[in-house]
Amino acid sequence: MLRLESVNLYRRLQHQQQYPILQDISFGVSPGDRLAIVGEAGAGKTFLLRLINRLSEPTNGKMYFQNQEYRQIPVIQLRQQVMLVQQESKLLGMTVGEALAYPLILRGLPKQTIQEKVSYWQEQLQIPEQWLGRSEVQLSAGQRQLIAIARALVTQPQILLLDEPTSALDTATSTHLISILKQLTQTQSTAILMVNRHIDLVQEFCTHLLHLQQGQLLVNQPASDIDWDRLGSSLMQAETQAIAEWT
Repeated sequence: MLRLESVNLYRRLQHQQQYPILQDISFGVSPGDRLAIVGEAGAGKTFLLRLINRLSEPTNGKMYFQNQEYRQIPVIQLRQQVMLVQQESKLLGMTVGEALAYPLILRGLPKQTIQEKVSYWQEQLQIPEQWLGRSEVQLSAGQRQLIAIARALVTQPQILLLDEPTSALDTATSTHLISILKQLTQTQSTAILMVNRHIDLVQEFCTHLLHLQQGQLLVNQPASDIDWDRLGSSLMQAETQAIAEWT
């Protein structure tokens, strides 16, 4: 479904110098896969999601979706099937109900179909009816995050990219969301790539782990092969070191 081959991403700094963001990234994603992406702050996790959604372009290397080279696929067409939910999403002046329906309206779906899809995901994600008339400023950070995920799910993308989707959610909502996402991959063969710093949720969620460190793919393994205690300690140490370097 998705394949990256020796992908590199550099950013040009002053005096024409290039700074490596991602280096020699290679992995594949099949329908129904649940990939967790972990790493210290600045490891390149968000940039990897941005590359897959074509918000950034690789400096070199190859990317393929459905065996077609990325640059040959129109961006709008790609993003209809490979959808990114960022940590902080906007409703663009719409109410919650309008925002959930909007991507389906753009696709020209019948009104009844739109209502059915929105109602389905409203029920699955336990979104209260009274939220539907609220604007963005009337929602908490966690509520906005949940609505952004619902807005992506109503479109049924083939690949869903989630950047810290539980960062503003309480424990109960996070646990329920992970359960719903796992069910989605099993029933609809949606592939999900999720950046998440909470190792307990990562362990519960993923079938495969990508561990980035300083822009390089340190680990690319099935979840069953991971020493989770060792991974947690490694991430904590790397995070502490990264913070020390910034201060």
